[in-house]
Amino acid sequence: MRIDDLNWMDVEAYLKQEDRIMLVLGACEEHGYLSLMTDTRIPLALADAASQQTGVLVAPPLNFGVSPYFLTYPGTISLRASTYLAVVEDMVRSLYGQGFRRFMCLNGHGGNEGVRSRLVELSNELPGLQVSWYAWWLSNTVSSLAAKYQLKPSHASWMEAFSFTRVCELPPGGKTAPSYTGLLNAERTRQVYGDGVFDGPYQADEAVMTEMFEAILQDVLYLLKFNT
Repeated sequence: MRIDDLNWMDVEAYLKQEDRIMLVLGACEEHGYLSLMTDTRIPLALADAASQQTGVLVAPPLNFGVSPYFLTYPGTISLRASTYLAVVEDMVRSLYGQGFRRFMCLNGHGGNEGVRSRLVELSNELPGLQVSWYAWWLSNTVSSLAAKYQLKPSHASWMEAFSFTRVCELPPGGKTAPSYTGLLNAERTRQVYGDGVFDGPYQADEAVMTEMFEAILQDVLYLLKFNT
């Protein structure tokens, strides 16, 4: 159940019974041969699937994240870190003021991780605010599955190549991560990573991807149940 499928009266009625909401924190950035919106599509798919089982409301996704290192790849849209922190804070304050108290943040992009400290600050300030955070690709669930199938997880590789993130045929094989030192700016990032895939196979068997999605969905459902 998404906010964009409801009117304000529907949300008011929802709040009489429930104060949980899922926030999808995504990005619009290069993902090699995958959709530029991969970091939004994956957590949104998880949120929709979890909502179908729990009835917890899904807020409209924040489609832009902090991606300054990918700005030489056309289509990437990056927010400044200060802007991003302010936007997420305003989203939470808006919803908190209406009665939402328990927030499940489904993050799809590593550059967004800095907002976690701001969310803790808000939980110190706003009475009753509870925030759960889930970055699916960092989970033990994903690392265990990758080890099971001897697949190395990395940006824009097989790990993110779900059926709903693929927008073209993927190349065969894979690539080996290049070596570099220091923090890379946007120009240097493109020189180092070329097509934008960091490391490992370009794709995995569909059965592996289905198994992984179902496993990480169970993580989300657990956190939603725990946050009661």
